[in-house]
Amino acid sequence: MSPTVQKSAPQDVAATFCATLVDEWQRSGITAAFAAPGSRSTPLVLAVEQSDAIDLHMFIDERSAAFAALGYGRATDTPALVVCTSGTAAAHFHAAVIEADLSSIPLVVCTADRPPELWDIAAPQAINQTHLYGPSVRFFAEPGVPDAAAKHTWRSLGARLAAEAYGRPNAGPVHLNCSFREPLLGQVQTLPEGRPHNEPWVTASTAQTIVASQQQIDQCVAALYHQKNSRPGVLIAGQGTSDPAAVVALSEKLGWPLLANHHSGCRSDQAILHFDALLRNEKFATTYKPDVILRFGEPLTSKALAQWASQADTQIVATNGRWSDPTHSASLFIPENGAATGIFSALALRSLKKSVWASKWHAADNQLRSKLAAIIEATPQLRETDVIRHCVATSKPGSALVVSSSMPIRELEWFGPARQDITVYANRGANGIDGIIATAIGTALSGKQTTLLIGDIAFLHDCSSLVGLAKRNLPLTIVVLDNSGGQIFSHLPQAAALDNAQFSRLFVTPHDCDIAALCDAHGIETFLVKAKKDWPTDTQRTSVVVAQLETTDKDMHQLLYESAANII
Repeated sequence: MSPTVQKSAPQDVAATFCATLVDEWQRSGITAAFAAPGSRSTPLVLAVEQSDAIDLHMFIDERSAAFAALGYGRATDTPALVVCTSGTAAAHFHAAVIEADLSSIPLVVCTADRPPELWDIAAPQAINQTHLYGPSVRFFAEPGVPDAAAKHTWRSLGARLAAEAYGRPNAGPVHLNCSFREPLLGQVQTLPEGRPHNEPWVTASTAQTIVASQQQIDQCVAALYHQKNSRPGVLIAGQGTSDPAAVVALSEKLGWPLLANHHSGCRSDQAILHFDALLRNEKFATTYKPDVILRFGEPLTSKALAQWASQADTQIVATNGRWSDPTHSASLFIPENGAATGIFSALALRSLKKSVWASKWHAADNQLRSKLAAIIEATPQLRETDVIRHCVATSKPGSALVVSSSMPIRELEWFGPARQDITVYANRGANGIDGIIATAIGTALSGKQTTLLIGDIAFLHDCSSLVGLAKRNLPLTIVVLDNSGGQIFSHLPQAAALDNAQFSRLFVTPHDCDIAALCDAHGIETFLVKAKKDWPTDTQRTSVVVAQLETTDKDMHQLLYESAANII
């Protein structure tokens, strides 16, 4: 008789499957995982928790965990794992998956699932998780209940998930949907043998491999000229600009004004800071209409800029793979990677007469800088602009500034001072206010000194992320602009079209929440700022500063726009 072959128990197979994936992920450079508690995800969470190379960070809810993983992935350029149990828990990942997709942030999403025999029979905590995130993910895998007969595929699967998240060339989220049967606690058996020297099973490029070719550079340079004469143009730089120094140098070389936001890395003293106010001046916008727009990275928030730029005869977009043309006016797309350096080098071979019209832009911008300073000095009340300018000015070199959507990101772009020695992050893929606190937590977990600038509604939207925050002991300061609701809507036509009560109830939605007391309840050191002189000089590693604002900045904006109207 042939000897009886002892088969591994199903729960041991599942434990070994998960341990193999985790081993492949750490071989691929993954160092952090984020999870919310749940039963069905037990095999995977235990495998991560037992890893010496991957740090596991627990959150009480899935949305916070996912956005923290997103913040970590953006700050480190490496995928983080995010793990949850089955059912609606997986649905709470969706907003972060969308943002990771649109912002090209690497993320490995692992959802636990019931086994197929429990699908579509009204079993508890069972929903359809197959392709749950649709086209937002770069790769989807559903290997089924772990089977020892398929163990030769496990390492390949783990390595591919990491490689697809890193991107070739477009980084983003991937989704692994794992079915586990009970019992969920098993013993890890011998793992399938991996590649020697701790290499991942599949080696794939993790760099942005698509680089602007010489032919594309030549095509771009030709578009900058008409016959032998240079054409008046403007450089615009937004989030995703890969070589800020080259873009600044190109602006100087061409003599073209550079309009840049902070998260482009190009917000230098050479940049035009108050372009939004200038372009609201119809005479200025008409007089300085360019023939060519050359944009690097994503669009900026300014609607005035977008409408003005769309009128240019030629609009060239340097992009990292995303079709980025919200005004339907682009005439040429080229890869962003290497574009600025390549164009600069090509121009060096030409006899180039530097444009002088950038000096006129700078003269107008300098006038507005002085007028803005005078307006701020003459205004005794604490305003959003004061808080934002203070956060930019006092951030330590090398630190991170995370900025929420809605008014904070706009105020920063329109009124923030020049600063290139800090890194600014914002969830501008989908422009939502989901998970902003969690995003900042993930950024701080990367080791960066982090300041979060957030509005009160966005803060309350994600206040579950405050749970356990004090115990994390992070280098994180949260600055809340507390102006009693969604004041961004006061800048829109709805404010004038509706009566005050109706407008307040439907749009401003005043929260009547004592934010400082809420933070105190979570054991977080909190400072209340009501005047410019109240700003704390020394905060602990994790703290909240609540800036209580009596009014919006709408009237100050109007004063600045009126000042811009008098410039030309």
